[in-house]
Amino acid sequence: MLMHGKDQPAKLHYMSYSFRVLSPGDYVLCAVTGARILLDDLRYWSIERQEPYIDAEASTTAEVKWRKEQGLPA
Repeated sequence: MLMHGKDQPAKLHYMSYSFRVLSPGDYVLCAVTGARILLDDLRYWSIERQEPYIDAEASTTAEVKWRKEQGLPA
């Protein structure tokens, strides 16, 4: 594990290719599904929206929803 937070959610700042731990924890919650994502397994996030995703499908779902809300083509 990257940081041991004793079964607590971490607070992260998402950047290109990496993230910075702002508050230690073991996991984050997917912004789409609410599923726990262990920090070692975190591979998908939005830099612009600062949100983590469990997988590529959840990431795509969030992007399509956001684009529709912004009036942009999906």
